[in-house]
Amino acid sequence: MNRSRSYTLCMTLSLWMAVMVSAENWPQWRGPHFNGSTEETGLPSTWSKTQNIAWSLAMQGPSASTPIVWGDHVFVSTVDSRTKTLKAICVDRGTGAVRWEKETGVGIERDNRSNYSSPSPVTDGTRVIFFYGNGQLTAFDFGGEELWSRNIQKDYGDFAFQWTFSSSPLLFDGKLYMQVLQRDVPANGRGRSDGPNESYLLAMDPGTGKTLWREIRPSQAVSESRESFATPVVFEQSGRTELLLIGGDDLTGHDPETGKELWRWGTWNPNRIGHWRLVPSAVGGGGVILACAPKGDPIYAIRAGGKGLLDDSAIAWTSDKRSPLSADVPTPLFYQNDFFILSDVKKSLSRVKPTTGEILWTLELPGRKKYETSPTGADGKVYIMNFGGDVLVVDAGTGKVVHQAAMGEDGDDATRSSIAASNGQLFVRTNSRLFCIGQK
Repeated sequence: MNRSRSYTLCMTLSLWMAVMVSAENWPQWRGPHFNGSTEETGLPSTWSKTQNIAWSLAMQGPSASTPIVWGDHVFVSTVDSRTKTLKAICVDRGTGAVRWEKETGVGIERDNRSNYSSPSPVTDGTRVIFFYGNGQLTAFDFGGEELWSRNIQKDYGDFAFQWTFSSSPLLFDGKLYMQVLQRDVPANGRGRSDGPNESYLLAMDPGTGKTLWREIRPSQAVSESRESFATPVVFEQSGRTELLLIGGDDLTGHDPETGKELWRWGTWNPNRIGHWRLVPSAVGGGGVILACAPKGDPIYAIRAGGKGLLDDSAIAWTSDKRSPLSADVPTPLFYQNDFFILSDVKKSLSRVKPTTGEILWTLELPGRKKYETSPTGADGKVYIMNFGGDVLVVDAGTGKVVHQAAMGEDGDDATRSSIAASNGQLFVRTNSRLFCIGQK
């Protein structure tokens, strides 16, 4: 080998190793750190539907689920609008070819607000688990062989929700978690009539799907305020690891080993308003945990590390109703030691200090379309997408828009999938296509 070729090979290997060191998988809905952020750098800065696209793949129907990425595997949950079936799909990250596709259920929706494929899949690098709003859980190995399947509605009773249930599963430290925070009585005929409608945190063996434990989570909320569409998240603070659950007028921390409740805060609805259903998940960082009250109400920052029943002294700060800080659907992002709060009701994106609630900048979002995707933080930028499939890239430091890309089709609406970033590429799921953005 001549000196020039040897030098070129060494440089290529060095660059490849540098990329691999900084690369992260996106194994579940809120990414590798459970807060919407990743350490990925070198992501594409400009693109369109025809430029800087590694590949795109037609989807068989709309879905609010986020694509999940592990190595050269991309996992997508979807409905098939033609056959009215549910699908689990594995895509080759390098080529965009479908490695395998499995039918996981028949029937795709029960109302016109969403469909059963809104929850995102989850993987630990060995298996991938898909959950659907009809209660179906199905696990596959990376080759597409089914490992196990169960339906938690059949096991623990029909979901007592007014709309379609859409919490995503969580994998952490060898356990698979699901939360079902629901009404205590049937909602419009939906729910158990042969026994109690219990809210619970469920832990399962991801290898077999068998229940390890089911912890009942009590609530004093009434009516729709008992319903939560949030996802449990992992939070670590001062050497303590806990699962955060929000809904039923309360924010709670739980022991991941046993599910036992460590602490509870819930002073935000003293009058027990009955229509405070919860959509955003909790998110922690900088010594506090954010709880987003619904329908234009404030955001509360609760000091981490509490024990038992907490009162108002646990509140580090609360947003003013006149401020842009409110989130009815999107879950906030924690990135670069700050929170990034996307307000779907006030149509703005703000960077906020966790300790004080100070707003560092606020961006008024362009256009008429609503934004409900939970923001993603990577490469010094924040990525969001609106109902029409328009992606907005915002500089995390300045709050300035650095790029816009129209990725949807004419007439698209209610596009809600969050954007995944992994291995130097972005993954954008619109109503009709899955895009891999960046170099092949």
